Amino acid sequence: MSGPLVVYGPRSLEHDFGPEHPLTPLRFGPSIDLLRSLGADDFLEPAEAGEEELVRLHTPGFVRTVRAFSGDPWLPPAAGIGPGDTPAFAGMNEAAAVVAGGSLAAVDRILAADVDHAFHPGGGLHHAMAGRAGGFCIYNDVALAVARARDAGHRVLYVDLDVHHGDGTQSLFWDDPRVLTFSIHESGLSLFPGTGFVEEQGGPAAPGTSVNVPLQAYSGDASWQHAVRSLLPSLAESFRPTFLVSQHGCDSHALDPLAHLRLTTSSYLLACGLLDELAHRYTEGRWLATGGGGYDAYRVVPRSWALVWLAQAHRQPPAETEPAWRERWAEAASRYGQAPPPVLFLDPPDLVGPEPAQLSEANKRTVERAVTVVRTR
Repeated sequence: MSGPLVVYGPRSLEHDFGPEHPLTPLRFGPSIDLLRSLGADDFLEPAEAGEEELVRLHTPGFVRTVRAFSGDPWLPPAAGIGPGDTPAFAGMNEAAAVVAGGSLAAVDRILAADVDHAFHPGGGLHHAMAGRAGGFCIYNDVALAVARARDAGHRVLYVDLDVHHGDGTQSLFWDDPRVLTFSIHESGLSLFPGTGFVEEQGGPAAPGTSVNVPLQAYSGDASWQHAVRSLLPSLAESFRPTFLVSQHGCDSHALDPLAHLRLTTSSYLLACGLLDELAHRYTEGRWLATGGGGYDAYRVVPRSWALVWLAQAHRQPPAETEPAWRERWAEAASRYGQAPPPVLFLDPPDLVGPEPAQLSEANKRTVERAVTVVRTR
């Protein structure tokens, strides 16, 4: 087997809502450059998913709507597309289909046993529903990837680490016993999309296959890591997946501007290592990782994506980022108020203060309630 495949190419930059939008393709520059500096050299250019692939989960009417906006971005708002989080832009259908096609191609390479692990940094657009866009997401590429693996006969464990609840992916597999969705996120009481509570546990045909851990705003490493350690190994043991798909949104980081969790890169290191362990224990290595959210394009996203790739390459991160990498991106980072590019690969322990005891205790109670869902599966 070769090293981990990275799905990325010039067309990855086409998913662009404009210069004022937080989900910027600018993050690819420093992030892919950091991956290359670590030795990543197996890249796959994503290509558009066909309509027959998109309608595996999305409604034909929604695909027609996206195509209409793609040709005329000034149409009246419809199906979650319009001013706000998910604005229309010329060529949006093709750009979103490229993201979907990238995740599908990665699954196909894993199914063909060409690679064990694949990483699609531009994927992970987990808010898109069957007939509606939302939350910066047009087509739900990661759900389409899950469906592809499931349709090939696999039991799929989907792990969503984004600060926002993976509502679209949960909805699309709500009543499917062959897919287990796990999402750890900031509580919907304080953050979009307002869902993802412990009580959301799956439909009548699939009870216990949706597991949610909503953490209090301003939670940090301690609560997050406790939840991941407490739940993921038990879930894998009970569900016995044969394919792993993960979403690595790094908008839970303390420096991210759009949410209120206070994680450091040590949490991402822990999660990536644990996912790799689970992939080799249960799924014969079959693991697709996707990027997801992350809006500090110079200080956070590059190191977060690099930690995914390093885990898939079975390597530990170096102590420091390369000086040449920092020099190349220093001016751009300064221009966008995200300077300097970090020296340390892992954040210093004192980047954020300790969690308040009351907050920590509330999170522990939430985890215990989620553990109950696992025990009663």
